[in-house]
Amino acid sequence: MFTGIVQGLGTLAEKTERGGDIRLRVETEGLDLSGVRPGDSISVGGACLTVVAQAPRGFSVDVSRETLRCTTLGRLPAGAPVNLELSVTPASALGGHLVTGHVDGLGRLVERAEDARSMRLRIEVPGPLARYIAAKGSICVDGVSLTVNDVEGTRFGVNIIPHTAAVTTLGKLEPEDAVNIEVDLIARYVERLLGPRVGTLGAK
Repeated sequence: MFTGIVQGLGTLAEKTERGGDIRLRVETEGLDLSGVRPGDSISVGGACLTVVAQAPRGFSVDVSRETLRCTTLGRLPAGAPVNLELSVTPASALGGHLVTGHVDGLGRLVERAEDARSMRLRIEVPGPLARYIAAKGSICVDGVSLTVNDVEGTRFGVNIIPHTAAVTTLGKLEPEDAVNIEVDLIARYVERLLGPRVGTLGAK
């Protein structure tokens, strides 16, 4: 479990194909990895991945075909920056919102505009994901917890403050770039719980 508060930036130092999936080696100088051990979870660009090897300034993870399908990790080139967050502990500050690291799908940046010292991004998502996104609700974009400003059809807007732009990859996004999207955990479970009831009520 994560909070969507990025703790450091990493670099995809190496990508190695292994039997149809890939192994990534990530290097970072901005994240303390002294307590990380093989088997621990780290959010890499918003995707929860399991550490299989650890070094003082980096770690390696295996990325399954399912994760490659649902995220941007398969298309990122070696040298690309990624947002990193260690999994939460009982003592962690919950500064963002509850994030699982289970990416729901890909979004596409359609517009980037300056707004005073901030930056506004408009992102388009697949139709099936749009129903879970609500104005003033929470959304996770490339592992960053954000508040939704507005929603129009399959597009939603978010505001990026200067600090977030400086310490995450969001400040470097350009129109047409793909991003990892995780919708609010509560919205998914509410639909799951109410879905059969809604169907029953509709039948009546």
